Amino acid sequence: MRVISGTCKGRPLKAVPGTSTRPTTDKVKEAIFNMIGPYFDEGIALDLFGGSGGLGIEALSRGIDKAIFVDKEFKAIQTIKENVANCDFSDRVEVYRNDAARALKALIKRNVQFDYIFLDPPYNHHQLEALIMMIHDHQLLAEDGYIIAEHDHQVELSDTLGSLSRKKFEKYGITAISVFGFQSVVEGSNTND
Repeated sequence: MRVISGTCKGRPLKAVPGTSTRPTTDKVKEAIFNMIGPYFDEGIALDLFGGSGGLGIEALSRGIDKAIFVDKEFKAIQTIKENVANCDFSDRVEVYRNDAARALKALIKRNVQFDYIFLDPPYNHHQLEALIMMIHDHQLLAEDGYIIAEHDHQVELSDTLGSLSRKKFEKYGITAISVFGFQSVVEGSNTND
């Protein structure tokens, strides 16, 4: 595992010890950032199932200003902190040990909005639609922001959740990527004359 592009291109990333975490492969990570970027001028990201921190660190390397990482596993939190320090991003991150729903409730109280929210839960324990609706209902996503959900290719997500719609969808082996954004954001090729 490594940082694929940006200021920390090629920097190796440690994996979380054990088998409780499934890291995003470099191929899938590159595909995700080609779908939403690939580079950024600013913004804030939330990596809600942080694991090794690969997605949030990649976003920082590609120009995001700040990232918040959340994971409920102690080993994952330690790994995120090591990887962030290895990339010299410690002053641009917050790392919290918490479960996803509780972390979102804490963030709601802070009145913060995210430009990019990465959701990569364990494939056998996902509650993606409930989490996306929680993000939607509490306005945690910026108006032109995106939720990037990584899930098992057999999981069927609704194309529309509240006022969010699926903008992009790709499959890579057993992994699928769904990108959600607000319906009001006009896509360049979808405008009528």
